[in-house]
Amino acid sequence: MTALPVGDDALLVKVASGAQARALHAELLRRRAEGSLTVREIVPAARTVLLDGLADPARLASELASCEAPATPPHAREPVELPVRYDGPDLAEVAAHWRVPVREVVRIHTNTEFTVAFCGFAPGFGYLTGLPARYDVPRRVTPRTAVPAGAVALAGPYTGVYPRSSPGGWQVIGTTEAVLWDHARVPAALLSPGTRVRFTPVGDA
Repeated sequence: MTALPVGDDALLVKVASGAQARALHAELLRRRAEGSLTVREIVPAARTVLLDGLADPARLASELASCEAPATPPHAREPVELPVRYDGPDLAEVAAHWRVPVREVVRIHTNTEFTVAFCGFAPGFGYLTGLPARYDVPRRVTPRTAVPAGAVALAGPYTGVYPRSSPGGWQVIGTTEAVLWDHARVPAALLSPGTRVRFTPVGDA
């Protein structure tokens, strides 16, 4: 691990992989919960974790530099299930890229357990990992000016669900009626880093 100072009271910790970032994020949350780490924000990304609001960032940087990335902790919560109608406009293109029939895309996607690696792009948008690397897909050459809320889409190694209508270049394979972001809900985001997710087919999928 490499810890880089950010301003006066923050650190950006770099690790070698997304799995290590998820494990480090979980370990830092555990330390904060038990009271051995005082920090205002812990924000994971693809291969980094940002710690903001540290009293002594230099001391923590030194400690982390001498540690190995922690092992992924056991899952405590059941997966969140998202019902999906696999009717997306890019489903056939994804099937062609994977060199499988359309129904096989649905089978592969629904048989995979995903984990929210990190969140970003829009409130409630989680970057979900779980598909093997051979199923990575490129972004669309021409992004759409409007992707509807509830669109289930793929890009690179990630699956994501658009919490609201927005422009986007991901490959849309289906739709869900699940509400990803609700101001009246506590927490507002349905998905957060570390949450396990399973997609279930509905309709003619």
